[in-house]
Amino acid sequence: LISIKTSDKDTVSVAGDKDDNSSKEKPWETALRTTVVDMEVGEFRGHKVSVWDLLHSKYIPEENRKELLELYQAGELTLEQVKTVVSTIVTKAEAARAEQPANVSSPTARSTVTEREDIHVQED
Repeated sequence: LISIKTSDKDTVSVAGDKDDNSSKEKPWETALRTTVVDMEVGEFRGHKVSVWDLLHSKYIPEENRKELLELYQAGELTLEQVKTVVSTIVTKAEAARAEQPANVSSPTARSTVTEREDIHVQED
């Protein structure tokens, strides 16, 4: 551990400074943040979005995100493959969401649908 001797204030700000973390950003993380995808669905429509932002969006479940990051870091997936997988997941998730009836888009309606599905499963 390297400690920087300045005033107490400086030491505290260096320890908690977010910019300090970005300088330690790993090359694979930088690649994910700087590689952009032109998305044409959902909240991303018409925007160029970084692969990093897509990975951390509501469309990618946490387990999938962790698995993709592990495979990418291990060199088992290329950046291009991660980009393709993430884009596909977001596109399919948004398409599935769009197929739902318009009145199901509210959180209350969604939970009702989920409850009905649960009841259905229990009846079977």
